[in-house]
Amino acid sequence: MLALRLTRAARLAVQLRRLLVAVASAGTGFLLLCALGHALTHPEAPGASALRLAWCIAPLAATVYLAVAVARTDPGTRPRPGLSAIGLGPGRLMAVSATTTALSAALGSVAALLVFLQLRGDLTGAPADGAVTEALALGQRLPAPAVVTLLTLVPAAASATVALNLRPRAPRPAASAGSRRYGRFGAYGWGAARETFGTYGRYGARLAPASSASASASASASASASASAQLADGRAAGAAPVGGGGTLLTQASDTPPPATADGTPATPDAVPDPTAAPRPHTTTLPWGIAVLTAGLAVETYAGDTATPSTTPSAAVLAGWALTALGLALAGPGLTHLCGRLLQAVRPGALRLLAGRVLMEESHRIGRPLGVVCSVASAAYAAAALYDADGPDFGPLSTLGALVVAGCAVATLLTAAVEAKHDRTDTTDALLRLGAPPATLRAAATVRAGALLALFGPLTLIVAQLASLPLAR
Repeated sequence: MLALRLTRAARLAVQLRRLLVAVASAGTGFLLLCALGHALTHPEAPGASALRLAWCIAPLAATVYLAVAVARTDPGTRPRPGLSAIGLGPGRLMAVSATTTALSAALGSVAALLVFLQLRGDLTGAPADGAVTEALALGQRLPAPAVVTLLTLVPAAASATVALNLRPRAPRPAASAGSRRYGRFGAYGWGAARETFGTYGRYGARLAPASSASASASASASASASASAQLADGRAAGAAPVGGGGTLLTQASDTPPPATADGTPATPDAVPDPTAAPRPHTTTLPWGIAVLTAGLAVETYAGDTATPSTTPSAAVLAGWALTALGLALAGPGLTHLCGRLLQAVRPGALRLLAGRVLMEESHRIGRPLGVVCSVASAAYAAAALYDADGPDFGPLSTLGALVVAGCAVATLLTAAVEAKHDRTDTTDALLRLGAPPATLRAAATVRAGALLALFGPLTLIVAQLASLPLAR
């Protein structure tokens, strides 16, 4: 009920994105039903029917990917302060997102069933004519369990993937206070933070015993009170450990002591938080290149079996899937690299701003860019396969291509809108500081041009390599 209320009360842009999910689900469901109709019409060729069903994995994956992107940008299911008090914690909001996605996909599946029955003539009594009639199983009864299974496949996969991606994640456990962390030569201690440059040479930075014999009674009481206060605050990593014989050990990387024995305040160390800076998103770039190479190799070996007179084999499908996965994995790293290249060789304010934004948004728009690149290269390879001497690009193939391409482009636009909304505070701060709006628009143009200059030739290279074995 809550999911229905949030769906009804959403804004127009959110409703349009959910409508896109429903349309993509309808297209995928229709293709699945057509695969079932082909199997009923041609019982003597189960291999061809299974291959048609296997090719439905591409629009299914594209629809699920779009559903996840739409669920991530849904403002009605984002955690807000105070919602946990009324039972709407992160887990409940995740369930609401999954339910909303399932409703949108189920609406598309019902629409696909109605269109399929309309073309078969079950609703009006007049079946359709054309090239798609062999996949409609005219004059045969549809098995209800198979129809229900195929139509529930898209909503179930989409809602399960949304629940998996939006599940509440527990924070990383803090480092234990008793574990020693070794750093430079001769430096060890109990602190979890790393020492900054020049810490060892500062006054009071070395491990110095402050025994009660060498210090006055007031200094010892002050040190004991400060240590007790630090322990009471719960900052175990910053507390100073006490050695044998009452020796108090201090370290620069820990919480700085309040005062020394002579009353001189210790120099604080500006230790940066290691979790504050975002991690670079270039770790998946080597894996993406490896998977992309494997996909191109599989397409090369499968090129001899893919003749223009038949449907592309399962090996070609596996090669294209590996190619798409490799480009999706390499997309964030390539976007991050593009941002770094923009800031190279004495950058100005415009290139510096554009490069920093690309680096920050590489994890959000990198994978959709890689998916769009893979779809464009697959379209080029398909055009090489279905050339003028080969068969026509049938209506079902056209529908599948439109579903995959539309989902990829819609996911990229959704990710771009999400990135724009996330940097609203930064844009407002720049405008308050006096940055002209024309500069921000020019930075956006530079970012788009840089991405096009990097991913455009990459798409052409991958498409050419993928189409060479198919054109033989």
